[in-house]
Amino acid sequence: MRNIVWLVLLFAAAVVAALALGDNDGLVSLYWSGWRVELSLNLFLLLVLALGFAVVTAVQGVNALIGLPARARQWRDLRRERAAQAALNEALAELFAGRYSRSYKAAQRALDMRGEGPGTAAENQLRQLAQLLAASSLHSLQDRGRRDQMLQRVLKPGRSVSAGPMDDGARLLATEWALDDRDATRAQALLAELPPGVARRTLALRLKLQAQRLARHPLDALGTARLLSKHQAFSAVAAQGLLRSLAFEAMDATHDIEQLRQVWQQFDPSDQRDPYVVARAARRAAALGQADQGRQWLRPVWDQMPKLEAEARAEAAHALVDAVDGVGDDWLKRVETAQTAHATDTAVQAAAGAVYASRHLWGKARRPLEMAANDAQRPSRVRRQCWRALALLAQEQGDMAMAEQCSQQAAGID
Repeated sequence: MRNIVWLVLLFAAAVVAALALGDNDGLVSLYWSGWRVELSLNLFLLLVLALGFAVVTAVQGVNALIGLPARARQWRDLRRERAAQAALNEALAELFAGRYSRSYKAAQRALDMRGEGPGTAAENQLRQLAQLLAASSLHSLQDRGRRDQMLQRVLKPGRSVSAGPMDDGARLLATEWALDDRDATRAQALLAELPPGVARRTLALRLKLQAQRLARHPLDALGTARLLSKHQAFSAVAAQGLLRSLAFEAMDATHDIEQLRQVWQQFDPSDQRDPYVVARAARRAAALGQADQGRQWLRPVWDQMPKLEAEARAEAAHALVDAVDGVGDDWLKRVETAQTAHATDTAVQAAAGAVYASRHLWGKARRPLEMAANDAQRPSRVRRQCWRALALLAQEQGDMAMAEQCSQQAAGID
């Protein structure tokens, strides 16, 4: 297509020249020291054009000769740049392939080719990338000393935190390495250096969550995990399981009822409505000698028993068994309603029997206790408590042989 365009232009120029110069009878006379030269105007124009072309060519030739050293220098820089880029690509490929020694050597070659002097933004970025690849290889080789030295070359003290994506990536990588080293303090310090926008990224929040869990700060980790869940960083099932486990860790770390209340107050309302979290809180309160507080947290869940799934209903029922000490008459109607609605659910029967036994309603307690005690699917602690309640019932009725048998059954549960 280009050749056709040039051919058309050539024909057009020929037509214009024929029309303009074909009938041109003009003369050009040149006088010099008594000499006179006469030329046709057409020839004179052609000579002028040829002279202009010769002058331009000569000037370009001189410029090319003068700029030869500069072009040679540019060629050498380009060759070195290509070699450094090839070494960087090799370092990246070797790192992905798991050959960390080769990756480090290739990255070091790229650094040697680039040198340490100041350069353009692209050259500095290439140098930082090579340093990060070398540090990553050293981290995989467990050479923490040289890794940290290489990392410090990337994160120079005088460099701004928001200098660019390379600095942000270096800090995020350093945080991952600190977590691999089980150094939660350093990981949190590196995360604190990130700009606000970078700190809100999903990767940064994931690292923050790992650092908080490593530092055993479950409440802080719970808030971070909830933020990640809102960003859809986890599936719904995984997010729910993670939030529950962090809530469990926070409650299990308490040593008295006041600490437990403070933790409970810091929970999100959705956590306070979760049957699994509520059941764990009730059991922990009972273990700290405040079963009444545990039952107070359990009450809203028991009021929603018909709407709960079987597993959640079992958790709430087992928690009531653990927190049954000192139960009042206000629970009788509640457990009777649940017992009637779930007549075949041995977990609910265990809770009802435990409440009846605690209120010394032995006649109503026998049947649900026997159902729960003989159900191997119930937790060992629940079955053991049911057998002990049956032993007390037998003692109240004067059947010491049955009481002894029930006690043996309780003792035989692992």
